[in-house]
Amino acid sequence: VKAIVDAGIPVMGHIGLTPQTISKLGGYRVQGKDIATAKALIDDAVALEEAGAFSLILEAIPGPVAKLITERVGIPTIGIGAGPDCDGQVLVTHDMIGLFDKFVPKFVKQYAQIFPAIIEALETYRDEVIGGAFPGPEHGYSMSDEALQALLDEFGE
Repeated sequence: VKAIVDAGIPVMGHIGLTPQTISKLGGYRVQGKDIATAKALIDDAVALEEAGAFSLILEAIPGPVAKLITERVGIPTIGIGAGPDCDGQVLVTHDMIGLFDKFVPKFVKQYAQIFPAIIEALETYRDEVIGGAFPGPEHGYSMSDEALQALLDEFGE
């Protein structure tokens, strides 16, 4: 991280559940629930700050651990499933608006449920294409009769 920062590239650290490494973490699981892993998260947060990270994402960690991290670092913490004591909060938009119906992380509050509306829209689109109702004249572009006739004459139509 220090080398990246020293090269002039801003770094936002990400600790706790890192979806890119779920195979090493045993799946989508809360991190830092015992003393050893909680201490490791705190140490990692401090190390990332010391290496030059400008902020930290704290994902799927117990709220009290996130609070301790937030109190111990001088850079902003942004929580995603890390309790209310982070400096900021974030959710994945797809989760928050109900884009998927199979899995919703425990820490997500869904503010909408758009998956059924998407399915309905796609089914209506399919039915209109198959039935010939779409596209209609209002969904396309026209040309003057003269231009069309000249084009047809050009190709011997």
